[in-house]
Amino acid sequence: MSEDLERLHKRAIDTRVAVIGGGIGGLVAALEFAKLGMHVTVYEARDRVGGAVRSGEVDGLRLDLGAESFATRGGHVRALVDELGLSDLVVEPGTGAGGAWVAGLPGGDAAPLPVGGILGIPANPFADDVRRIIGWGGAWRAYLDRVRPLLTIGRDRSLGHLVRTRLGERVRDRLVAPVTHGVYSAHPDDIDPDVAAPGLNGALTKTGSLLGAVELLQRERRSKAGAPGAAVQGLRGGMGALVDALTARLASMGARVHTGAPVTGLERADDGWLVIAPAVADRAPAEPRDDAPAEGEPDVGAAADAAFDLVVVATEEPAARRLLAPHASGLAAEPPRPGPVVHVGTLVIDAPELDAAPRGTGVLTVPGSFRAKALTHATAKWGWIRDAAGPGRHVVRVSFGAQDDEPATEGLGTAEAAELAREQASALLGVPLARDRVRGFALERFAQSQPAASIGRREAARQARAAVEAVPGVGAVGAWLSGTGLAQVVPDALAEAERLRRAALFG
Repeated sequence: MSEDLERLHKRAIDTRVAVIGGGIGGLVAALEFAKLGMHVTVYEARDRVGGAVRSGEVDGLRLDLGAESFATRGGHVRALVDELGLSDLVVEPGTGAGGAWVAGLPGGDAAPLPVGGILGIPANPFADDVRRIIGWGGAWRAYLDRVRPLLTIGRDRSLGHLVRTRLGERVRDRLVAPVTHGVYSAHPDDIDPDVAAPGLNGALTKTGSLLGAVELLQRERRSKAGAPGAAVQGLRGGMGALVDALTARLASMGARVHTGAPVTGLERADDGWLVIAPAVADRAPAEPRDDAPAEGEPDVGAAADAAFDLVVVATEEPAARRLLAPHASGLAAEPPRPGPVVHVGTLVIDAPELDAAPRGTGVLTVPGSFRAKALTHATAKWGWIRDAAGPGRHVVRVSFGAQDDEPATEGLGTAEAAELAREQASALLGVPLARDRVRGFALERFAQSQPAASIGRREAARQARAAVEAVPGVGAVGAWLSGTGLAQVVPDALAEAERLRRAALFG
């Protein structure tokens, strides 16, 4: 080994790294440091790691209670899955049940969501599947966009305003709002089309109409399409396998993961950074060592007051800002706007009448029409769940809550929440589901960041990131900076870890 390589190797193994937050972003960043032999300690406030990726047992079935899949775009998550040896577990959603439906239409009607649209925006308002949702009046109003090409040509920062002025309220409220409500937990008026649908504003200017813009983007999408494949993939047995594989890999590399260890402060020290974690400090002391704890030994790590050379804050936005603001000039200690709170209720129910998947793989709702915002028929969407559940037993996930809309399950006990989820599932699926046929229920709460597609959010994240990057030895990862979803969180965590690794080795 050359002298330069020896020097880099010694610098790496002498580097101590703290990762505050054990969600996927934090675990991925921790792994990148551990690969170079750096000493890594992860602090997670909850009693488990994984963040939005949560698994649990409901009526004997091991199920995803949080994120159930990952977007395939970019290939970063799949590359991580392959690296961790999980390739054989990758599955794609089934296609036999059809896609999502929209519920809450006039008269209590529901209909399949038209395929091929951009955020629900159609190219042809007179297509049968579109007209069924917006009616003849809505179709003719939308068609005005074609015959009056000078109507508001140019860039629009609000998706809702763009759709309403070009195509009318029915398209916005019945097609676009269910999509943004279900995907982003936000009203279309709050969504920036340049982020949510890149190229839409430019195509509008080029074609002279919003319908033409969608048609153009559809053609471009088809021309760029390579080998067929699903836009999302999952893991047989649940996404929790990703968390288990990450923590196992970290343990094999000597990294330490503390759970039930909230960090209350971050302080500068002469030789680095102090992480204030009272729960860890109260545990039995142990001498620093390079190897991972043996099975059955307490995971107490090194002395709690030891200084770290690098710190990555990987918590939810409010906690991240409180830790970083005292050190990052210009970074506010509180989010400019609280993000949505979402509850996901998972039901296991005996319902042979759902074997036919009466409303596809799930249902989106017209905002205000139901107390739930969306439903996923998991046994219709994922073959591995259907096989595990067996004939006549179904798994249904009901989501509550959106921006400025408190979840209807907030404050309810488990039994009450289960009953509300059953009522909403019955209404959304159009099938009576008797109370005595519910075999299991679990409710999970998620405090989300503002969607990356929210108006102004991209610039706010850019400013926050710049403030953090100005602090030597400190980084930050997570959905509040990268955007929601593993396809955004994972590559962002990889890039931030690489930035800090290079600074530590070559700075």
